[in-house]
Amino acid sequence: MLACVLSRSLCQVVSEVNRRSHPTVASVFRAFTTSSPKCGESSDNASVVTYSQLKTMLSCRDIQLFDVRNPDEYQAGRIADAVNIPLGNLEESLKLSPEHFEKKFEVRAPGKDDDNIVLYCRSGNRSLKALVIAHQLGFSRTRHYKGGYSEWAEQEGK
Repeated sequence: MLACVLSRSLCQVVSEVNRRSHPTVASVFRAFTTSSPKCGESSDNASVVTYSQLKTMLSCRDIQLFDVRNPDEYQAGRIADAVNIPLGNLEESLKLSPEHFEKKFEVRAPGKDDDNIVLYCRSGNRSLKALVIAHQLGFSRTRHYKGGYSEWAEQEGK
């Protein structure tokens, strides 16, 4: 237990030193260290949406759902109402003006303060990378569906 606490403290010190020396490196490092679980905690945190939370958000129609898989994966199966923005295009897409975003994707552009933005992929790896990108661009309340389409399809019996 002490090793976990010391390890976490060391990460915070290194992060602070990096922030002062190299802000761009520090932001990436901070995103990595803060998205990792602390000792004794699960990896589920405020940036993760569970299957049941996703179902609720979808049923209330209170969600901006983005599928960061490749178009062929998206076409093969997707969560209803999801908009496909492949991971490789995410950064440039989130930098578009609201007008251009809406024209390109035919949905309302996400706002940086929106708390209903959810990203997903097949198994949670790409959506976690997408989450880091979104947070770096100022979409700090964005979350990701860690279970991905694989969990969704299994839960939905598809």
